[in-house]
Amino acid sequence: MKKLKILLAKPGLDGHDVGAKVLGHALVDHGFEVVYTGLRKSIPEIVRMAIDSGVDLIGLSILSGTHLVLCEQMKL
Repeated sequence: MKKLKILLAKPGLDGHDVGAKVLGHALVDHGFEVVYTGLRKSIPEIVRMAIDSGVDLIGLSILSGTHLVLCEQMKL
């Protein structure tokens, strides 16, 4: 069976990524393949990385309420 490939991203200006890294390690430990984008990515950068990496899922780790504004950009 194919491993699910998950992209974990930190959109916007949030500079704290400990939680995303802990989650990424836990996912790998449970058989998932994880791609981590690093900090402060724009929505277009995250989408491009997801397409280029051929992921099955995208997980966004956002501390503040800015996700409401950032995720509005994702509507097509």
